[in-house]
Amino acid sequence: MFEVEPAPARQERSPIPLSDIDFALSAQLVVAWAGELGEDKRLGWWKTDLISEYGGEDLFKRLLPKTWEWAVLQGAREAARRTDAELRSRESDADRIVSLYSLGFELDERIDERLQDLKRSGLKPEEALPALSEAMTRAWNKQQFQDWVQTCGEVKSEAAPAGRRLKGGPPAGLDQTVLQLVGALAPLGDSYPMPHFRKTA
Repeated sequence: MFEVEPAPARQERSPIPLSDIDFALSAQLVVAWAGELGEDKRLGWWKTDLISEYGGEDLFKRLLPKTWEWAVLQGAREAARRTDAELRSRESDADRIVSLYSLGFELDERIDERLQDLKRSGLKPEEALPALSEAMTRAWNKQQFQDWVQTCGEVKSEAAPAGRRLKGGPPAGLDQTVLQLVGALAPLGDSYPMPHFRKTA
């Protein structure tokens, strides 16, 4: 007789409040929007023009009439994620870096799953994530975005090869980690400053 090895126990995922996941996703989307070049000359941290009437919106409205609003946000987020990844690659042991678009495998997976769930929900982005309408204005206003960043608090950082390294390790809570990473975007520069923590272990 063959002995059958028991299936490995499914690892339970640690509980993370849905409100924290929504907060992290909202912050990622707002920064992705602000970082686009856009027809309205936003920050230009990534050379995309997805979230604008005559840029990506026009195309995606025709391609994806039911989910185009989510699609343009997701595209801008992907441009931000790629820029973030390229900057992280400048550091030795880049997998120890925690940034707004690389919060750790499990958290990144949860945020991606949440985005997919919201796309399927039939809700508009600003209905599903009210924080978007508070931060993303139809007409770009750099001062208003800067004010939104500053509501996250003042954060101490130092220059590092990848960007701005925050002092200490990431806080225990996802919401506090995201607040500090967004707060450290100030002062706004000509290129994405990639605020990040470096895990010690």
